[in-house]
Amino acid sequence: MARYRGPKQKKARRFKEPIFGASKALERKPYGPGQHGRSRFQRKSEYAVQLEEKQKAKYTYGLLEKQFRNLYEAASAKGGVTGENLLQALESRLDNTVFRMGFAKTRRQARQLVSHKHITVNGETVNIPSFAVKDGDVIALRPKSRDLEVVVDSLSTAPRNKYKWVETDQKSKSGKYLYAPTMEEIPENINVQLIVELYSK
Repeated sequence: MARYRGPKQKKARRFKEPIFGASKALERKPYGPGQHGRSRFQRKSEYAVQLEEKQKAKYTYGLLEKQFRNLYEAASAKGGVTGENLLQALESRLDNTVFRMGFAKTRRQARQLVSHKHITVNGETVNIPSFAVKDGDVIALRPKSRDLEVVVDSLSTAPRNKYKWVETDQKSKSGKYLYAPTMEEIPENINVQLIVELYSK
């Protein structure tokens, strides 16, 4: 299954944000990688700023270029605010929802749980990380997967019901996707307007 397999901390340092989760490398070196990483006088063009924001969103949610472009086009064709539609589409992905519910510590880990058939949606096993979850859908661990070490460890450290649009029952290892979150509720530091401006050119 296609996904980014390169160095995670190098990308985190590039964007100066822990987009793949907590990063000790970013704490030690809070500047970009490479020979010019420490430079304070990097003047970026408008296009470069927009492109960087799009790349940050891609790596944060674990999408490749074609997947991200398709999501943008669907968000653009849908009525309403394109930027908010795009973020809601990213948030409603099954792998991201599993991550938000606390079953996994990272989106990569959540993606693996889904692709290895540990996750059910409304009682049916789904192994497609990009599966779009709908309002009211119930996401759960399969009975044989509820005692997986990664799941137990993640739930033991995850804050209870941290995100308003999902609820989690740690005892039954299940949760519900309540509604599509607004841009204000989504905690990711992504300026979606820059992405819309980039694709609108």
